[in-house]
Amino acid sequence: MSTATMPVLSGEGGLNRYLAEIRRFPVLKPDEEFMLAKRYQEYADPTAAHRLVTSHLRLVAKVAMGYRGYGLPVGDVVSEGNIGLMQAVKRFDPDKGFRLATYAIWWIKASIQEYILRSWSLVKMGTTANQKKLFFNLRKAKSKISALGEGDLRPDQVAAIATKLGVEAQEVIEMNRRLGGDSSLNVTMRDDGTAEWQDLLVDESDNQEAILARSEEADNRHAALGDALATLNARERRIFEARRLLDEPLTLEALSEEFGVSRERVRQIEARAFEKVQGAVKRSIAAIEKRAA
Repeated sequence: MSTATMPVLSGEGGLNRYLAEIRRFPVLKPDEEFMLAKRYQEYADPTAAHRLVTSHLRLVAKVAMGYRGYGLPVGDVVSEGNIGLMQAVKRFDPDKGFRLATYAIWWIKASIQEYILRSWSLVKMGTTANQKKLFFNLRKAKSKISALGEGDLRPDQVAAIATKLGVEAQEVIEMNRRLGGDSSLNVTMRDDGTAEWQDLLVDESDNQEAILARSEEADNRHAALGDALATLNARERRIFEARRLLDEPLTLEALSEEFGVSRERVRQIEARAFEKVQGAVKRSIAAIEKRAA
């Protein structure tokens, strides 16, 4: 899917121009979107794909603006979101009954977050789910308790954020310091001035082959999950995402009210959806590994 005819965002200064350009692309009506998606699905029509992508560039820009606080060029963040959007268009199945935007937003966020994590790799962020959640939610959590200043958090602020995000207090302290801004490698670490920070740094990173292999594995699992979600019907997908993929999962009671069924029925649908996704992911990963063998 070519990006040659898509608007390009070049730096912060071009943001207003880019936003004006993408507003020229009309939002598709449901029936238009369905027909274009079917045309691309059945005939790989590049014109249909282009219209599907360009009509959702505003969605990418809106999501990308939420990630401007990580010190990265906004053009790069938007570009990564656009890549996620194009991946979503390639895998979108209009017969599943939901709109492209609902399906694409997961791919857009995942693509942007992976880019941010790669860009911050010089500061060892960690790879656990809790660390990633903390990385992407610490600023929002700080703003809610009015802890917007630089420097260390007060103990009560640390405790409040740790409780809110479900992580250890020490993880909050360490992540806050990592996100506090770049530090000079020449900062003196001893009173006698004989050692600088750079003298104490140890390269704990993996070699390039290991990094590449891990990145390829993550991409494969990412694609497998996206394909697996497409096997669910609209209700199963909504419940699965609300219970398994949100940072703050919805309760069974909230979903039972939303769908007008009992909490036990919601639990059963969640369990069935999880089994479907788990099975589809395993089959997809096995197929990828078989092709690579």
